[in-house]
Order: sequence, then structure tokens, then C-alpha cells
Amino acid sequence: MKPLVSIIMGSTSDLPIMEKACKWLDDQQIPFEVNALSAHRTPDAVETFAKGAKERGIKVIIAGAGMAAALPGVIAASTPLPVIGVPIKGMLDGLDAMLSIIQMPPGIPVATVGVNGAQNAAILAAEMIALGDEDVAKKVEAWKAGLGKKIEKANADLKEVKYTYKCN
Repeated sequence: MKPLVSIIMGSTSDLPIMEKACKWLDDQQIPFEVNALSAHRTPDAVETFAKGAKERGIKVIIAGAGMAAALPGVIAASTPLPVIGVPIKGMLDGLDAMLSIIQMPPGIPVATVGVNGAQNAAILAAEMIALGDEDVAKKVEAWKAGLGKKIEKANADLKEVKYTYKCN
């Protein structure tokens, strides 16, 4: 089994956030890999990784980073693959990381999800892959259908909640 998605984080301290992407992909049976690489501490390793990702069969890269959050942009500069940045909340509530990721120069795009939005990054990665992979498309469609069922159940449960002036 070869990974389709690569999940990269600046350090293992980011794992409590990034594991949400791992769990979602694992639950959907979409092969992925996960590694820690630092744009500041291991820049050569980041460049080597990014340049070789396509040849290894990776389709989308998810990169989570906090503070200066250079990792997603550095990866995007060295690969033709789509990169999804996950700003990780830190001392400035993730605003610093988010701005670092979304403010990329022309020609080096990085898709960005919300602060700590690793699960959304995994879903977006799967949707990108689904454009050319019918099996992944079916998994995404089934998962999204389940979202509607959860809301329908929640709405039914609300009917049982009693208040004096509640009319439904």
C-alpha cells in the first residue's frame, strides 16, 4: 500500500492537532504517511521530501505549523503537488501561523484551512484526490452523507427537549 497523502508537522508537539487528519484518513481507509520535518531546523530534509513526494506517489501534502509557520510554504515552493496548510494555535491564538500560511507570494499557492483545522485538511485532501479516484470519491460521498444523518438525529432529539414556551 502506497500513501496518497503526506501529513507533515514541524515537530511532534503538533501531533495532538495533526492526529485529527490522521484519524480521519485512517477511518476512511485512505493511505497516508506522517512525518515531522522543520522548515527552520531541517530545511534540507524538507526540500528533499518535497522534491521527491510526487515520485513516491503522494497526491496531496498536508503541512501543519505554528508561530512563523514557514513549513507549508517551503514545501509548496519545492513541489508541484497541492499543499494544504494547517495553522496551529500558539501564543497568538494561531493568527500568526494563519497569516504566515495564507500570505504566500504569487506562484506559490498554499490552500489554508482554519486554525487547528487538521480534519478539514484531510477532507479537502480527499476531495482533491477524489477528482481522479472513484474509490476515494465514494468514501468522501459516504462520509458526507453521514453528516446529514447526524443532524437529522440531533433535530429529532431536540423534539424531546421540553420547555414551557417551546412550540415544537
